[in-house]
Amino acid sequence: MSQLRDELISKLKNKTAKLGVVGLGYVGLPLAVEKAKAGYNVIGFDVQDKKVEMVNKGENYIGDILDTDLEKLVEEGRLKATTDFSFVKDVDAVSIAVPTPLDLYKQPDLSYVVNSAKSVAKYLHRGMLIVLESTTYPGTTDEVLKPILEESGLKCGKDFFLAFSPERVDPGNKQYKTKNTPKVVGGCTAECTEVAATLYRNVLQGEVFTVSSPAVAEMEKILENTFRNINIGLANEMAILCNRMKIDIWEVIEAAKTKPYGFMAFYPGPGLGGHCIPLDPFYLSWKAKEFDFHTKLIEASGDINDSMPAFVVDNAMKLLNTQKKAMNGANVLLLGVAYKNDIDDMRESPALKVIEHLEKNGANIIINDPYIPKFKHNGKEYVSVEWQEAIKTADIVIITTNHSCYDYETIVEKANLLYDTRNATKDVKNNREKIHKL
Repeated sequence: MSQLRDELISKLKNKTAKLGVVGLGYVGLPLAVEKAKAGYNVIGFDVQDKKVEMVNKGENYIGDILDTDLEKLVEEGRLKATTDFSFVKDVDAVSIAVPTPLDLYKQPDLSYVVNSAKSVAKYLHRGMLIVLESTTYPGTTDEVLKPILEESGLKCGKDFFLAFSPERVDPGNKQYKTKNTPKVVGGCTAECTEVAATLYRNVLQGEVFTVSSPAVAEMEKILENTFRNINIGLANEMAILCNRMKIDIWEVIEAAKTKPYGFMAFYPGPGLGGHCIPLDPFYLSWKAKEFDFHTKLIEASGDINDSMPAFVVDNAMKLLNTQKKAMNGANVLLLGVAYKNDIDDMRESPALKVIEHLEKNGANIIINDPYIPKFKHNGKEYVSVEWQEAIKTADIVIITTNHSCYDYETIVEKANLLYDTRNATKDVKNNREKIHKL
């Protein structure tokens, strides 16, 4: 195995290794681009024909990638995409970056990981490195991925290298991208870790931190997002209490931030969005049951965060009541459906749950999101309209995403009734009496 390790490390260092990325979404495509920019020839694998076609045309669909970067890499032949997994036989290292959703019962759905592993296993060859990047529960790499790959007849640690390195993509982050975000790597053996770390050190600028096993790397990613989930849950619970006590939670947090130690600011909102924070803690809760352990704090924070869309709609109903109006039949303008500001990512967006609760109460929903012209949810299509016109007939405006491009001064001025769930109007100087906050 030492010879295979040395050969692959040499190819990784001199950039003669050919690299593959399975899954060309928010994680996979930026990773493929960075590998190609680092000087490697890269093949992207995806089951969606449309994504493959767009990549091969140099057409970008991920906000964190520069259009010119993708176009240039494709033109130079550094990056190409395919739905044909037989090309796995030509690559020296493969990163798997596919979705890991929850099912209806909030249990892990590893079907994308399993299917990807089976596709790779068909063409696995000696001396190859496989790295799982998809967020999942501790034990997945050893207990799920490894046995599937070993069905090829090759053995992990003897014939091929296997590691886990959690993705840390934060869509829309202006400072930290795939290139400069520190990376954690844990291999099934010390040599697996060494090879995987060599790959990332030759691609990324961020520090590569190695751990003793895939399980440690898997658990640290869950810890990252559970930490945020719980603290956001605390902020949301404080917001609900402050609402009853008629205290401004946003002012409370700003005051608490003045302490230079022992406090980290987290903010309330209409719920949690994105692929990671709302889902990852439930992976750990599910796995913990195997060890007869109940993750009470994690599940409690999840319940609080899940309750926020209903809380928002209930408050909106109360605000309408102050004007002797009912939610049933009211025109409700929602500003923003992306899960966070200044991106076009709707995954697990709390705005979708807000929409569901509004419709259950008979509201007429009007949508505006400058980043999302139209979308489908629960079989129904929604089209973004110009808010400048829609606000004239809206009985209430609810800010569900604090996009920085919105003219909040004008929105507050023109709105008949405004409910701000993101503190987006904090800098508005005029008409403060019209603003109602979470």
